[in-house]
Amino acid sequence: MNAENYADETGRLERIVDFCRLIDREKFIQRRTYLTDGERFENDAEHAWHLAVMALLLSEYANEKVDVLKVMSIVLIHDLVEIYAGDTFAYDAEGLKTQKSRETAAAERLFSQLPEDLGDRLRSLWDEFESDDTPEAHFAHTLDNFQPMMLQAATDGKAWKEGGRKLSEVLHRNSRTSAGSEILWKYARTHFIAPQLRKGHLEMDIESL
Repeated sequence: MNAENYADETGRLERIVDFCRLIDREKFIQRRTYLTDGERFENDAEHAWHLAVMALLLSEYANEKVDVLKVMSIVLIHDLVEIYAGDTFAYDAEGLKTQKSRETAAAERLFSQLPEDLGDRLRSLWDEFESDDTPEAHFAHTLDNFQPMMLQAATDGKAWKEGGRKLSEVLHRNSRTSAGSEILWKYARTHFIAPQLRKGHLEMDIESL
């Protein structure tokens, strides 16, 4: 490798390393779902890791055959934009109104910091998740909804109780969860939602009837 090629390659490597350092900030983005001990909220990086492992373990339950590596890639990068856009709470009506525009601007800022080929690759995965029009994106969204419900059940509905959540809100939030896996959605309704409803940790309301 001559000096010019080495300089070019070093410049590329430096941009990638800078990006790897930047995404450490995902560990500081706090979500609103408690860890299984109920002591603190998980962060975005913990959430993404959890989804990636779940994709590896639960892919047989997808409605359609999926590329597991692609699903894992999607869930690992799907929340990176929150480094700039911040986390938008699932039940924050006002925040949800601007979520798309904030996150799109964040994606443009974030992925442009990589070499063009890598930036385009990660941006395409993020766009696929947002468009939600492939089997992999459907399943990624299912996992993104299934995991918080699993943690809710593990903490006996702690965040649902604290937020005074209603069944209609949870059902609305999960209106497309079955698109990726009807089996996982049925499991969640039976094992995560129904027990908390019976205990009164999730409020039954007229809208959910």
